[in-house]
Amino acid sequence: MKPDMTVNLAGMALRNPVMTASGTFGYGEEFAEYVDLETIGAFVTKGLSLKPRAGNPTPRIVETPGGMLNAIGLQNVGIDAFIQKKVPFLRSVNTPAIANFFGNTVDEYAELAGRLDQIPEVAALEVNISCPNVKQGGIVFGTDPDCAAGVVRACRAVTKKTLIVKLSPNVTDVVAMARACEDAGADCLSLINTLTGMAIDLNKRRPVLANITGGFSGPAIKPIALRMVWQVAKAVKVPIIGIGGIMNATDALEFMLAGATAVQVGTASFINPGAAQQIAADMENWLTDNGVADIKSLIGALQA
Repeated sequence: MKPDMTVNLAGMALRNPVMTASGTFGYGEEFAEYVDLETIGAFVTKGLSLKPRAGNPTPRIVETPGGMLNAIGLQNVGIDAFIQKKVPFLRSVNTPAIANFFGNTVDEYAELAGRLDQIPEVAALEVNISCPNVKQGGIVFGTDPDCAAGVVRACRAVTKKTLIVKLSPNVTDVVAMARACEDAGADCLSLINTLTGMAIDLNKRRPVLANITGGFSGPAIKPIALRMVWQVAKAVKVPIIGIGGIMNATDALEFMLAGATAVQVGTASFINPGAAQQIAADMENWLTDNGVADIKSLIGALQA
């Protein structure tokens, strides 16, 4: 008998726990010829803002030992073009589409959450709080519990959809951030976002990225992400989505043992566009081979 791969993510039923990470999978349509979108649990769009953004100057992506640095700068089409040009595709896919979004002020976050709430094709919202608050001197929302809670409360007030908050690892106490977001009304937490890093060209004596620093992702961050997921899972009651260096089924299952209900695949999709589909299939095979009838039995089952 086939194992039960279904999970429930704060009221959202997923056929399996494998999702794609924001910023690594376009708006879903770009990957449709490489991935059968109906073999994964859900996919997450590129981060959306109120107005279109061109992003940072190039070079803005570089491979490094153990991972990848990116300074794309949250390039996106903006909410209006998303509704007009991207949402029609979402109607054709029987897989939950989750809209990631961000703002520079609490009001921008709330406006976006309210508009996305009105789109039936969007199954849930993922709030990217790793952005500077322009009204608070540039402090990053995701590094201050009070700032983060303010964003979550504002979004919660205008949407009934499942509200996921994506946590930054660039903090002193990720548990304090998680609790602040849970208390403010988050239905679910995803972690971790990228770590801040840089790369240097020795011969040119210059940074490789035009932006100087960027977000570091890939296999090298997995131990940090696992630790943070494990810590947060013990501290909150809401479900967790694990992200960070998931390249194969073993990685994904380890995140579930640490306490994640679902996982997001990011950097792996740059190497193999079909990575998420492959990981989901390989997870099911592992369950079959190891006599595990229900994947939910692995969530938080780490013996520590």
